[in-house]
Amino acid sequence: MPQLNMAQALNLALREEMSRDERVVVLGEDVGRRGGVFLITEGLYELFGPERVIDTPLSEAGIIGVAAGMAMNGLRPVAEIQFADFIFGGFDQIVSNVAKIRYRTGGQFSVPLTIRAPVGGGVKGGMFHSQSPEAYFIHTPGLKVVTPSTPSDAKGLLISSIRDDDPVLFFEPKRIYRTFREEVPEGDYTVPLGVARVAREGSDVSLITYAATVHDCLRAAEKAEVEGISCEVVDLRTLLPFDKDAVERTVKKTGRPVIVHEAPKMCGFGAELAAFIAERLLFDLEAPVLRVTGYDTPFPFVHEHHYMPNESRILNAIRKAASF
Repeated sequence: MPQLNMAQALNLALREEMSRDERVVVLGEDVGRRGGVFLITEGLYELFGPERVIDTPLSEAGIIGVAAGMAMNGLRPVAEIQFADFIFGGFDQIVSNVAKIRYRTGGQFSVPLTIRAPVGGGVKGGMFHSQSPEAYFIHTPGLKVVTPSTPSDAKGLLISSIRDDDPVLFFEPKRIYRTFREEVPEGDYTVPLGVARVAREGSDVSLITYAATVHDCLRAAEKAEVEGISCEVVDLRTLLPFDKDAVERTVKKTGRPVIVHEAPKMCGFGAELAAFIAERLLFDLEAPVLRVTGYDTPFPFVHEHHYMPNESRILNAIRKAASF
């Protein structure tokens, strides 16, 4: 198996699915000859031509609207939004139309549309290129929301998203596009949507997380191990629908959940996880549910590494949970 980083794994997924299924098309700003701002679509234009790799005008509403029409008429489009921060230009199309078409037509139409977008900070992008908008879409019935944390998951989850008959928001944590490599299976390899993975086994504290903060949690767990605290790290992978069974298993195992994500705390996805745990698992808890998140401020440029959850902030929460 080839050793690939996440950017290469995503490119491989698109390349293989476009070769396997001629209904798969790619569209977005600069996805053609340029290969996208992060080069995820690099080389696809030369392989599949301008009718299947489509450079669009700078209009997110146009990209999503055209992609929705394609999906309703038999294609399986993959729309790229250059940065997730720009997705709000197409927000109305997504939440008012794309998410509701199957329901409002009684199943006569489906929208097998995948919307890819780089999310999160860590690349000195400032407040307009660093946001984590997943909670807006998790609140919308009819959508699926997916975010990988490893190259192999990126490939497997993207292929599953393209093949899904419902619209999928596929959020890619851009700060780990090229930070590490791992073996990525070639060929028909998928990871099922809605199924979490245990990234690290543990018995004392549960770190429930997703996207780039999976790696921050793993590093914090290593430091906690030196202090005699065993941490389990659960990578949700899919946020809508999230794997409720996996959350139940880890909370019942440790009784000390710590939820970690990069988005702001107020009404972030961690709030839904905390409510789920309180409603379903209250008597399994040995400590209060803790959250380590971004702050409730615009994303800062100079101090982005203070804003994002880091090993130190996560380790402090681990200690607090373990000592309660």
